[in-house]
Amino acid sequence: MSLFGFQGMEWVIILLIILIIFGPSKLPQLAKGLGQAIREFRKASSGLYDEEAISAAERVKGKGKEVDEETLKKLAEKLGVETEGKSKEELIDEVLEKAKEKGLI
Repeated sequence: MSLFGFQGMEWVIILLIILIIFGPSKLPQLAKGLGQAIREFRKASSGLYDEEAISAAERVKGKGKEVDEETLKKLAEKLGVETEGKSKEELIDEVLEKAKEKGLI
């Protein structure tokens, strides 16, 4: 199955209809607008991840060493910090360092 369930010939027909409607002079502008929309969507969707990480990092920072292990491990995983064989204090330090590297805090 191909993208959105369309086969090769269906894409050709769709592209021809777009060409007829907008004309060849408008196609570059249309493609540019589509590219910008996709970029904005990706930026917004990655922003959701960043907001979650910022919120969790602020909770860790605010509580200091009182954060529970489960929350700390979830945050470490979201930030890409290895959790195996590390003490709670080491994890907190690495999570805070990684969050600072990413500009989250």
